[in-house]
Amino acid sequence: MDSGFGRTVVSERRRTCRPRQGIRLWNLTTATISSFQLSPAGKNTWGANQTLNDKDKEVDHDERLRITSVEPAATTPKLAIEIQAMLCPDIEIKADAVFSIADKDLKDCHK
Repeated sequence: MDSGFGRTVVSERRRTCRPRQGIRLWNLTTATISSFQLSPAGKNTWGANQTLNDKDKEVDHDERLRITSVEPAATTPKLAIEIQAMLCPDIEIKADAVFSIADKDLKDCHK
């Protein structure tokens, strides 16, 4: 008689053995991002330039950037694209997840 216990242990093991991916930005704009900083939503306290985590210090179109030293929360990103600095509306960052910024998100940005 199979109680199903063995299957549960295996599926739990698979879930916990998966390596954590961390938080990543996916640049879906048509431009290269040369600077990317985050602040908790509603505050003006900017963290480190996250593009320094990239080997060429820029985030090209369709490239992902590993975000470090940021807790999952609602944030306001500040980014520089082609010598223009922009603040975008709040973006929700979740643990071990990818969030993206696309050209459509830049329409309401404040320069």
